[in-house]
Amino acid sequence: MSDKVTAPRLAAFKAEGRPIVCVTAYDVPSARAAEEAEVDLVLVGDSLGNVLLGHRNTLPVSLEDMVVHTRAVASVCRRPLLVADLPFGSYQASVEDAVRSAVALAKAGTEAAKLEGDYPEAVSAIVRAGVPVIAHLGMTPQSVNLFGGFRVQGKGEQGARLLEAALRLQDAGASAIVLELVPAELAGEVTNRLDIPTIGIGAGPLCDGQIQVWHDVLGFTPETFRHVKRYAELGGAAAEALRTYAAEVRARQFPTKENSF
Repeated sequence: MSDKVTAPRLAAFKAEGRPIVCVTAYDVPSARAAEEAEVDLVLVGDSLGNVLLGHRNTLPVSLEDMVVHTRAVASVCRRPLLVADLPFGSYQASVEDAVRSAVALAKAGTEAAKLEGDYPEAVSAIVRAGVPVIAHLGMTPQSVNLFGGFRVQGKGEQGARLLEAALRLQDAGASAIVLELVPAELAGEVTNRLDIPTIGIGAGPLCDGQIQVWHDVLGFTPETFRHVKRYAELGGAAAEALRTYAAEVRARQFPTKENSF
């Protein structure tokens, strides 16, 4: 498990039938935990707007925010492929904007850029500039207002359009495609039609890999989601530890001689 994961290796993982393990990270502690767990891909997600900055959605996140957090994660991320999100407004207006934004993230340490939606021209240009691209279809959070909320995408006739978009993005040079909140049957069909891997989040078990938000799987978020399995309740454990600390300080039980100089 010690070999460095690169963007070209993702297709080999798919060919080998090896599931790709992905998780978000936003800072040194989360990146170090992902590194020690030997995950395959670490995403510096614009979800930091929700889980770190308290925004209702990802729209307020800036390119500068992403550069700061990418640089932090890159300082300790070694084995996993490091991917960073292109935030809302950093690539939609023009191909030139997309390339400049991807280059800024690459200079901060990312090894691939992720963008949401059907932007094959931007994908081609970013790849041509030397930065691998991960695409993202289905429930793309930057389009939350267009969708009217966080809703499953790809039902009915939408499924055919999603598949067509996935094929276009593959042809444009994407190294993988994230499928978020799409029906499991559709995700399986897209996975079977593509040569590049699919990475699911709320897209069922038939994708080539899975990605989850660090705060969700470790129990730091108060909300529970159908597509999430909580593997720990560290948020509750942290609060309990701080309650104990506060009680000991108020009772003058901390610090003791052992904590003094």
